[in-house]
Amino acid sequence: MKKVFIDGSAGTTGLRIHERLASREDITLITLPEELRKDAAARSEAISSSDVTFLCLPDDAAREAVTLCKNDSTVIIDCSTAHRTNPDWAYGFPELSAAHAEKIKSSKRIANPGCHASGAIAILYPLVSHGILDAAYPFAIHSLTGYSGGGKKMIADYEADGRDGKFDSPCQYALTASHKHLPEIKSVCSLDFAPAFNPIVSDFYSGMCVCVPIQMRLAQKKLTLEEMHALYSEHYAGSEIISVAPLCEKGTPDGLIFSNSLSGLDSMRLIVSGNEYTMNIYALFCNLGKGASGAAIQNMNIAIGASPVKGLKL
Repeated sequence: MKKVFIDGSAGTTGLRIHERLASREDITLITLPEELRKDAAARSEAISSSDVTFLCLPDDAAREAVTLCKNDSTVIIDCSTAHRTNPDWAYGFPELSAAHAEKIKSSKRIANPGCHASGAIAILYPLVSHGILDAAYPFAIHSLTGYSGGGKKMIADYEADGRDGKFDSPCQYALTASHKHLPEIKSVCSLDFAPAFNPIVSDFYSGMCVCVPIQMRLAQKKLTLEEMHALYSEHYAGSEIISVAPLCEKGTPDGLIFSNSLSGLDSMRLIVSGNEYTMNIYALFCNLGKGASGAAIQNMNIAIGASPVKGLKL
């Protein structure tokens, strides 16, 4: 029986992790009374007495929480942005490579990926690591997400009675081109430059579709559409979580992709489409699943020696 503490259990990700783990027969949840939820001494005791602690906190609070741990054997899984580019921490995306999976298994410090970053990295990492595109390629990323990714305030705005009609339409954000997920995308994929990033939030609760367009004329290795599909199929072969959709003339059977298709699930589906000149690679998943709590639970499973998919909804 593993003891688990969720520091920040009142937030969207923390609540979801708590709901997932509450029924696990191999997990005992450590909880604090409301009046001690922000008490440093109580939190330190809870973190230090746990086998695994999830940090579902703002960046500065997550950094502080790490210092509260007095037990070298406690595994800390940080769901904030704070440690995602820190080489001393395992980056929690085991499907990227055997080395990533092994570091998660052996590390006591695991940085859980960001939601937009999960889709982007799933697409970009194979392209760069297999030498199809070089590290200086001018990547662009388009990402459409449900409003739950914005946390409690955004959820309240979208679900308010008599809300402003502007929430009926998709909303472009992160207009300064400096989104917090860009450093981890650049770092994990070993890029020379941060990609251009175009995130959009729309009026659906959860789900996400990330798209990376590829200009094959700029590639180091020119691939046909069939070869590109084979690249992803081979890279993620054997994964129970990431699948590659069958190659289809229209991209999908009906030529459409709905961003909420995998809402509520912890899986990810890659879709390869386009032609010999321009290809679009899509990552379809749930921003609350593989993009947040599902990935966190998967990383915990690996760290404690359980099946990686235990408790996940695939």
